[in-house]
Amino acid sequence: MKIAEFNAKKEFSEASGSTAIVEDGIQMKLNAYGVYEETVLLNEKHDLDSIVSDVSPNLNKDVNESDIAKMLYSNIEGINFDKRIGYYTSLYAGHVIEGDYREKASSGGMGTWIFKELLKKGLIDGVIHVKENPNKSSALLFQYDISYSVDEIKEGAKTKYYPVEFSEVLKKVKKIPGKYAIIGIPSFIMAIRLLAEKDEIFKERIKFTVGLICGHQKSSKFAEFMAWQVGIKPGNLKHIDFRKKLPNRLANNYGIEMTGFIDGKEVTIIKPTKELIGQNWGQGYFKTKSSDFTDDVMNETADITIGDAWLPEYTKDSNGNNVVVVRNPLIDNLITEGIESAKLNLDILDKETLFRSQEAHYRHTHDELTYRLYKQDKLGEWRPHKRVAASKNISFLRRRVQDLREEISVKSHILYKEAVELDDLNYFETEMKKLSKKYNYLYKLMKAQKRGFLALIKLVFKKILKK
Repeated sequence: MKIAEFNAKKEFSEASGSTAIVEDGIQMKLNAYGVYEETVLLNEKHDLDSIVSDVSPNLNKDVNESDIAKMLYSNIEGINFDKRIGYYTSLYAGHVIEGDYREKASSGGMGTWIFKELLKKGLIDGVIHVKENPNKSSALLFQYDISYSVDEIKEGAKTKYYPVEFSEVLKKVKKIPGKYAIIGIPSFIMAIRLLAEKDEIFKERIKFTVGLICGHQKSSKFAEFMAWQVGIKPGNLKHIDFRKKLPNRLANNYGIEMTGFIDGKEVTIIKPTKELIGQNWGQGYFKTKSSDFTDDVMNETADITIGDAWLPEYTKDSNGNNVVVVRNPLIDNLITEGIESAKLNLDILDKETLFRSQEAHYRHTHDELTYRLYKQDKLGEWRPHKRVAASKNISFLRRRVQDLREEISVKSHILYKEAVELDDLNYFETEMKKLSKKYNYLYKLMKAQKRGFLALIKLVFKKILKK
């Protein structure tokens, strides 16, 4: 691949760091918008090895998630398949009872507990996961690292809505023999699978993959913006807990805990997300472009997929619960043992209930990806090859929602950079509120449309009369 071609296409890359592992001339760096991107150090006269596109989920047009999942799981005895979920042996919802795994987790504690079980039974030597950056002088708050003990593993609990990449930590894996488990979002786990197909060391050493259900990737400016809203200016944020559980509230009504400096004094502030701008996941503040070009909702190539149980029967518990999709028989056995020994409190789910927990996510990521692909094709621009076909065959209002989500995402990066340069938070909030207002009105229109034509007309006229 020509370097110029790679540079033109890399905005669609998940920026996991997989390309930097196979090509020494590529380094992962945060750009001016707080998003990781591949920086090519070679002269443009050079060509990149074809393996670069082979290990990138969105640049690879020959192998998709269905191909990898079929190879990994289709021959497992008793395996089930659903086109929305992928392969699965078991589906659950619930939480960890044992210890403080649930207390220290974003929701039910299943991810950390699974790692603990794999480690204690000798199935792995280490866990590759995201932890706080030990270098406190660095602007980066989080990074991938390796943990070798249960206590270290617990340090990596909780969801981080923050950019990370794994090139440096996987270089350690190549140097240090052992059995590893890794956790990641769908595109990162797919990148691991693609790397394993090209490098026997990764195939041999990475024994288990734990997948997260992820709405989309955020830039580092998302954390910075949350802190700025409570008075911690850019550059002064030192710690953030994106998923602070708030007692006696719905599980999805959590808070954010931020520690940083205000007027030279270190403070810790907790704010419910409903009191902060930019927490509507549908609007997609600070979303990376690549996030809108994946069609994998349920992390189909992971041995176990874990997400939030966003179901009414589970969100009533402020301590949080997980939904769990199991594909690997060894992990399935660990969970069965955990249930039988009362270490886990898990309900068996049917596939429709499991899907319901991620229905809105699936609509955007899978169903309406067709329209985003159509838009790229209409512009005559390159885009990744996906498992769904380009089409504008969604309703007019849903197309408008997609258009506005793209505008909000793109402008959030640009306007925030301008706000920092101006040292004016109000500038960003004012401009973004205009877009959010349009977005909210679209949803009012869709609700009115469901009630019937007359309700829709009334809402439109009400809007006209206000002007």
